[in-house]
Amino acid sequence: MAGAARRRDGQIAQERMLEEAMAAIAEDGLAALTMSKLAERLGTSGGHILYYYGSKDRLLLEALRWSEERLSEERRELLGRRVAATRKLDLFLELYLPLGPRDPRWTLWIELWARTASNEPLKAAQEEIDEGWQRDLEALLAKGVDQGRFAAMDVPARASGLLALLDGLSTRVVLGQRGADRSRALEQARSAAALLVPRA
Repeated sequence: MAGAARRRDGQIAQERMLEEAMAAIAEDGLAALTMSKLAERLGTSGGHILYYYGSKDRLLLEALRWSEERLSEERRELLGRRVAATRKLDLFLELYLPLGPRDPRWTLWIELWARTASNEPLKAAQEEIDEGWQRDLEALLAKGVDQGRFAAMDVPARASGLLALLDGLSTRVVLGQRGADRSRALEQARSAAALLVPRA
């Protein structure tokens, strides 16, 4: 029983570290996040954080995984809702796009994308997360086709194309490029979705 309590305490500690890391990124940016500053926010030591994660890169990857797991739960809820496929697609676009230039999840994505070419574990993790989005979007589109809401299409190819476009729009928003705010990106995503996923 004591062992289970210790494991639970450790899990809570790790989740708090990840949550606090994401909050710090949103407030001050990724460049300002150091293990010592994160430890100060948590009221602990850098060594304590390293005990769980081993390195800053591992901490960042686990923070991204933690954030994406929460989004995957939202996607499951979205796919289970009793609304038209066209509405589900619109909600999917909203869920995918960043909230703004300081969106910590997207800040992490951009940072980790730059490192994947030389880091096989990171590349595998990225592919695993991407596959979850691809799989869920394919399910959404296929159901829409079956229900007669969307025209017949190559579902995997259209899902992949739409996700690639969303990645581009999201990157522009996070980098704060001129005219690339969330509302504009969502408008562009909706226009692209209407072309890639035509209604029946």
